[in-house]
Amino acid sequence: MMPLPDWAPNLHPLVVHFPIALLVVAPLVDLAGVVWPKPAFPRAAATLLYGLGAVGVAAAYLTGRVAAQTIWLPGMSHSVVGEHWTWALRTVWFYGAFLAVRLVVLRTPARGPSRVLAVLLLLAGLAGVGLLIRTGDRGGALVYQYGVGTDRTP
Repeated sequence: MMPLPDWAPNLHPLVVHFPIALLVVAPLVDLAGVVWPKPAFPRAAATLLYGLGAVGVAAAYLTGRVAAQTIWLPGMSHSVVGEHWTWALRTVWFYGAFLAVRLVVLRTPARGPSRVLAVLLLLAGLAGVGLLIRTGDRGGALVYQYGVGTDRTP
């Protein structure tokens, strides 16, 4: 296994940002699938982004759980850590279920889903971004308000 860079206290900060980027871009690509005259490619691309993002969110959750056991947590941060874990787990479950539904819906009809169903999938993807925001807000608070995972020595 490769050693971590000196600035990274654990694997979590290296893993967490990739699924966020993928899952924020996915609804934008999905929007193209809604408005595009031939939506097969954008919908397939969005599904790939959701799939990679779902795997990445699970990896971020697992590395975050490990990270919390290996770094110093200030006493005041423990409740925020709990909230972050809760929202992260909800996000993992949401994207796993959403990906499964999406794969079934997009595979079933020969021509793909109706425009209404495609819009519903887009709205669900945007709801997932809301979960990412809630989870990331708590993760950001841990780092920027409580200094979790940072080296505060001069």
